Amino acid sequence: MKRPQLPCLSPKWAPYVFLSPFLLLFLVFGVFPLVFSLYLAFQSWEPAAGLSTMKFVGLENFSFALQDEWFWKSLKNTAWLAIATGVPQHLVAIPLAVFIHGAYRRSRNAIIGIYFLPYITSTVAIAMMFTTLFSTDYGVINQGLRALGPLPGLGWLLPAQPIDWLNHAENVKPAISLVVFWRYLGFNTVLYLAALQTIPADIYEAATMDGAGRWQQFWCITLPSLRPMIYFGVMLSVIGGMQLFEEPFILTGGRGGTDQAGMTTAMYMYRTAFEFNDFGTASALSWLLFIFVALLTWLTKRAFRQAQPQGDGT
Repeated sequence: MKRPQLPCLSPKWAPYVFLSPFLLLFLVFGVFPLVFSLYLAFQSWEPAAGLSTMKFVGLENFSFALQDEWFWKSLKNTAWLAIATGVPQHLVAIPLAVFIHGAYRRSRNAIIGIYFLPYITSTVAIAMMFTTLFSTDYGVINQGLRALGPLPGLGWLLPAQPIDWLNHAENVKPAISLVVFWRYLGFNTVLYLAALQTIPADIYEAATMDGAGRWQQFWCITLPSLRPMIYFGVMLSVIGGMQLFEEPFILTGGRGGTDQAGMTTAMYMYRTAFEFNDFGTASALSWLLFIFVALLTWLTKRAFRQAQPQGDGT
């Protein structure tokens, strides 16, 4: 008895068959939500009422968003947090990476792992931990400030009363910035450490023989060699900073804090969709945010291109 032969797969179609699981998932969870959100931005729709209640409203959602004070306030908050967290991250990560690269040899991987640990830790756990640290009466941060009070010469720098970090509008954004800075500093440090390991040691040896000190080597060799990675890291900071959501959402209880001081644009989009049940306006907000992110990315690229020295091929 002959066994039935299975149809052979033509080599012409084999690559597409093997790629089909990825393509199917990408179409369902990548392309479709993107296209549907763009379609939804021109509709008025409450999901609880069903798809049949969609109503085409043209540019009304975009017009409402551009005239909405909360949208512009959330955009200002997002830009403030992106700058306050992104710039210090790179200013600290670069010299920190240089120090680790030069000072640690055998234990470098362990040190890198310690700095990278906050990045891979759950955002919810981090935000809950910092909520406890920011406690007005029993938080470690306020307790530490009280301990510094008796030190001579530091009394004028410290507040007389414990700082209410999460309930006063002027303190919400600095508290969120501290959390985001602490979490992503290790990620940027790892990026710069990886770039430092690609710089040939012969260049430093030649510079040392020519009499260049460590500071001169840093400015003339290290920084120019790190330029592509700095550009990449700044781009990630710009895109990630403008999409900031998890840390401020948890720290402020999803409400943005007092006077909406910690409400980012991503948070406002979430509240518009799932709290106000206005998915059309929320989709319009998402595309407006996309335009702002694209504009900032273009400006960052242009700034790096203009700052590129003559003859630098990086």
